[in-house]
Amino acid sequence: MKINYEFGSDNHSGVHPDIMKAIESVNVGYSVAYGDDEYTTSAVKKFKEHFGKDIDVYFVGNGTAANILGLKSVTNSFNSIFCAETAHMNVHECCGPEKFTGCKLTVIPTLDGKLTVDLIKPYLIGFGDPHMAQPKVISITQATECGTVYLKEEIKDISDFAHRNKMLLHMDGARLCNAAVGLNVDLAAITRDAGVDVLSFGGTKNGMMFGDAVIFFDKDLSKNFEFIRKQGMHLTSKMRYISAQFEALLSNDLWLKNAKHANEMAQILFNEVINISGINITQKVQVNAVFASLPKEIIKKIQKKYGFHVFNEQNSEVRWMCSFNTSKKDVMDFVEAIKEAFIK
Repeated sequence: MKINYEFGSDNHSGVHPDIMKAIESVNVGYSVAYGDDEYTTSAVKKFKEHFGKDIDVYFVGNGTAANILGLKSVTNSFNSIFCAETAHMNVHECCGPEKFTGCKLTVIPTLDGKLTVDLIKPYLIGFGDPHMAQPKVISITQATECGTVYLKEEIKDISDFAHRNKMLLHMDGARLCNAAVGLNVDLAAITRDAGVDVLSFGGTKNGMMFGDAVIFFDKDLSKNFEFIRKQGMHLTSKMRYISAQFEALLSNDLWLKNAKHANEMAQILFNEVINISGINITQKVQVNAVFASLPKEIIKKIQKKYGFHVFNEQNSEVRWMCSFNTSKKDVMDFVEAIKEAFIK
């Protein structure tokens, strides 16, 4: 039996047709390598339209590189980085942040993936003590790995707290577009305007083939990034193929349309499963993810038809993701498979 992966991850989706056309459009003739081309220059201008004229932006191959290299550029090996225990950099980056930054990751338990000042405070110790890691960066994820979203005011509280303590705020924005749509704000409102210092901006989960961007809202923080990116093996020679994708994504509201559709499909799924006896929705449905707990035997039955991740084995919590190309029919077919699993 064929296993369907529509709801396993937004990374399982294909490439948006407009993105594919953009790649094809630059696949002609010759172009200067390593980002010194007209396509990269144009894409950078597009980023400045959304995030502000005085930013520095650099393209890398994937989100893990964006997180690690962005953090490495603003830390020393004796520093500590604070993040939620569910953070991608803690769970799914194979100790890469520790290896390449040399920093200590201080992980903080949360109920919904969101950090708060009150949660962070007890861990913020050791300033000036040569025997202890020196606190340097707070890293948050927008939207979180639990599918929840930080309000602008919540981000501002954390950034103000970080800056008062001479620290920086980093944001993993792999699903920033979905969060912005969920909050009905623009991209700058929950990054630049909320006090974020360094942003990893993802496109792969929102219709791109590959590529992420590292954005510095203070150019003093990026002065060595060109060298760090090269040393970190992410100075792509044929940069135009990443740049063209970002140009398309950030034009004609494509980023917004893709994220809006994915979020809407998740809401439909939520509305369909919330009243199924035996399913407990575990997190607010704010973006393109539905988190639910259900009996293990039911999970196994559904997974015979649909592939998806068990997020927490202990409480049988699963994650169902929607993407820009999830259709309503996909959702309804999935709901039917869920219902059948409870009956048979």
